[in-house]
Amino acid sequence: MKIGKLLKVLSAGALFATAAHGQDYPNKPILIVLPQQAGSASDVMVRIVTQKMSENRKQQFVLVNMPGAAGLIGTERLENAVPDGYTIGSLNDGLLTQIPYLYSKIPYDPVKGFEPVAMVAKVAYALVSSPSLPAKSVAELVALAKAQPRKIDFASGGNGNAQHLAMELFKSATGTSMTHVPFRGAAQAGLEVVSGRVPIMFSGIAPVLSFIRDGRLRALGVPAEKRSTLLPDAPTIIEAGVPGFVFFTYTAFFAPHSTPKAVIQFLNTETNKALSDGTVRERLLQLGLEPSLFSPDELGRLIRNDSAKMKTIIKDAGIKAD
Repeated sequence: MKIGKLLKVLSAGALFATAAHGQDYPNKPILIVLPQQAGSASDVMVRIVTQKMSENRKQQFVLVNMPGAAGLIGTERLENAVPDGYTIGSLNDGLLTQIPYLYSKIPYDPVKGFEPVAMVAKVAYALVSSPSLPAKSVAELVALAKAQPRKIDFASGGNGNAQHLAMELFKSATGTSMTHVPFRGAAQAGLEVVSGRVPIMFSGIAPVLSFIRDGRLRALGVPAEKRSTLLPDAPTIIEAGVPGFVFFTYTAFFAPHSTPKAVIQFLNTETNKALSDGTVRERLLQLGLEPSLFSPDELGRLIRNDSAKMKTIIKDAGIKAD
């Protein structure tokens, strides 16, 4: 039986569960659709959180990995699942705020297809450079880029991915012009900067932390409102003179459209309770992740704001993924 049909079969019997049983929800396993492969960063963080949720409620949360087509397959399956609270999804922000503007057509409605449930964690980023780059600070980088338009290359893990978009936002915020060099994945892009073949990139902190600590990469700044506990000596890019510059990616729980509000509130409460556990928080922080407590309304506002921002930067930069 195909995974999509399996989800339908498992969910169909509970279509009216909330109405019929009221406070009995949940009374069977809750499926979590994850549009990434097992062992991915998203998979690891969600397993940490849902394990604690299962312990707290004595309720089973079952992850169903649906990788493929840049996450489009799993996201479409989630949109089409029965909205009864027994199938939810763990989506990264790009599936709702970036991909809709990178592809000419996608198989789901990023605006009307889903109900925000809860944030899981933010991925902290840093602007890193090869020590061979003459600029040793954000201010020096901006000055160098303005003096040499398009002469400085920056790496990313692929056209239209988060690292690419972070730099496009930085270029827009600083009035600079640099040249994009895409690679096949973030790991390869990071190694190119470590080698000095490409001088600079935005990266999640965790994958490059060891290179920063041993001096093979320089952390110029972090695109956050406050300094990272992993990189306490690196200034925020706001401190470094770029007002309001914040960039992070995140993974969050969503439910199919029309899932009852009481169910969404239950799931939000249980997620935030798990994220408040000291052991869970420490495990996530060690992975370069920031556990974050959001209400459904706050998550919805974040998605809408990020979607508008990404729409503008993708359009202005002329970025297409297909």
